[in-house]
Amino acid sequence: MSPAGACAGRPSAFGDAIATELVTDQLDTPTFVTAPPLDPHRLFVAEQAGIIRVIENGALRAEPFLSIPDEVLCCGAHGLLSVAFHPDYATNRYVFVYYTDNAGDLVIARYRATADPNVADSASGRIVLRIPHPTFGNHNGGQLAFGPDGYLYAGIGDGGGSGDPGEKAQDAASLLGKLLRIDVDVEQRPWRRTPPDNPFTGAGPKLGLAWATGLRNPWRLGFDRGTGDLYVADVGDGSIEEIDFQPASSTGGENYGWDVFEGSQCFEPTPPAVSCPDRTPFTFPVLEYSHAQGCSVIGGYAYRGCALPDLRGTYFYSDFCRSFVRTFRGVVGGVAQERRDRSDDAEPAGARKLDNVVSFGEDARGEIYVVDRDGELYRIVPRPAA
Repeated sequence: MSPAGACAGRPSAFGDAIATELVTDQLDTPTFVTAPPLDPHRLFVAEQAGIIRVIENGALRAEPFLSIPDEVLCCGAHGLLSVAFHPDYATNRYVFVYYTDNAGDLVIARYRATADPNVADSASGRIVLRIPHPTFGNHNGGQLAFGPDGYLYAGIGDGGGSGDPGEKAQDAASLLGKLLRIDVDVEQRPWRRTPPDNPFTGAGPKLGLAWATGLRNPWRLGFDRGTGDLYVADVGDGSIEEIDFQPASSTGGENYGWDVFEGSQCFEPTPPAVSCPDRTPFTFPVLEYSHAQGCSVIGGYAYRGCALPDLRGTYFYSDFCRSFVRTFRGVVGGVAQERRDRSDDAEPAGARKLDNVVSFGEDARGEIYVVDRDGELYRIVPRPAA
């Protein structure tokens, strides 16, 4: 859906003043929201226990799109963590899910929608990739997203525990603590293979690349659908939350530093060395904040919707503990620009409150949604005139 086609006939507002509008408060521990390409009428919400719900034309449907609770280990840091629709979903009806299985391992699986577009075939599941996660229950990562190149990207946690005790994030032989790039269409395009000059190769017939390394718990990541740039919000350890940035021109191989660094600060060796390790091999955050401001960064998206054209290119993010809504626009010299706190404007009307923001999401037109763990879903909209 082109930007012009997506916004044709849609109302828009001048300025960048925002508000939030309740979509539904009837969800059960939601974790993520998204929409198929070219489908402006529906949203799909992942619920932690292993259910995907459909919101069609603003109404929550009673029947789930997909129900796989027997496959999913819930709850705490486990569960159904995200969902992504194939770029050719209108033709092939493929949907991909990321969950923790009953052994605690990380699973990426593919399902197929039935002839009824609001129902997927729960028996059609096919495991694309399973990553052992045997020791700790946290740091599962959780985000799937198709990039502008047609590959499926997955943010994988470092395996859990404080300080990456398994040293997985800096281990090129491990898939933990990485950003993966997966060719899910390898059967249809057998010529797409891992480029031989990329050092971060993995294992498995569908694995394209361990595209980047040095991540702790990349719970949420998002592509800018206007530029192709990638934002990765990596949850910190004891001190620092960070947002990393990968320009669309990247050929992969970035090392975001964990656990040699937490954010831009030395983390290893312990106790800290007299001087930090050589910073040259690492890519540092474009934005970071201390645990005086929050405890778990929740990444979002660069706005590319219709309702607020003056906000296009503005990146939204939050924090699970503080549930603020903040933005920046653009990255110059490795630093996020035009930072703003929009928490007061984003606070819902009446007695409602953003309690534990767990995710952002986009619909087919690029409007941004805020997922609250307590069962509420909000859309970011223009602030009404006083």
